[in-house]
This record gives sequence, C-alpha cells and structure tokens, in this order.
Amino acid sequence: MQIETQFSVFLVNKPGVLAQVLGELARGKINIMAMTMADTTEHGVLRLIVDKPVDARQVMKKLSIPVTETDVLSVEIPHRPGAIADLCARLAGEHINISYAYATVGAAGKTRCVIKVADMNKAKAVLASPAPKRREATLGRRPRVRK
Repeated sequence: MQIETQFSVFLVNKPGVLAQVLGELARGKINIMAMTMADTTEHGVLRLIVDKPVDARQVMKKLSIPVTETDVLSVEIPHRPGAIADLCARLAGEHINISYAYATVGAAGKTRCVIKVADMNKAKAVLASPAPKRREATLGRRPRVRK
C-alpha cells in the first residue's frame, strides 16, 4: 500500500484529444500504472497514475492542458470476488468516506485498487492492520444454527 500522485487531466470532448495526451506520455516513455476516464457535458476527466510523475508533469505543461495533482491511496488486494467490497467495508467500519475509487488488474492477477479518501493516514492505518475474518453475509436470513 502506498500513496501515489494522481493526475486529473481535464480534456475537451473532441475526437483525438485523449489520443494526443496518451501519445505524448508514450513518447516520453511514461508508463501508465492505472487510469480511468469520465465525462461530463463540457469536458472529460482523465485520472491516471504513472511511473514517472515528474516527467508526466512536464508533458502536461508542454500540452498546456488543465491538470491537478492529488494524493491517492494505492492498495494491492486479492484478485477474487468481494475483495473491493471488503476493502470498502473496512474503511466504512472506521467512518472513512471514499470519494472515488477505481481498480486495475496487472501481471500475475495482482489487483490494485486506487482510492481517494479525506484522511489518508487513518485509511493507511486501518488497511495496514490485520483484516477481520470474512463472514458470509446472511442478507436478512437467519444464520444456520448447528446442533
């Protein structure tokens, strides 16, 4: 688990704009580690984490596009159903709100979840502590009693 610099790049909704930004990153030999793209009526928001933030900053400056930088928490989780739900439940149990999240699966089935929270240090402490044992949800049913 680590704190990463995330770039939020604000792009006009026109064909080729995303390709131009990603192409410039590629020409700078900057590898994208995680990425998500959302759109609004006025613009798109490209959020990405890269392996060379200093170089990416220079690329964005050269392109003269609006960009902000935010610290986000990058957490490696098991690649299995419910892993992201477990992570969210652990944070919710400590009253830590998640502003947004996205995930990516890499080599050897390693899943990385990127989360934006208000209190990064508290979230790190919660996720660094041992996870409680998983219990199957009963979804309103009575749990079976063994005799």
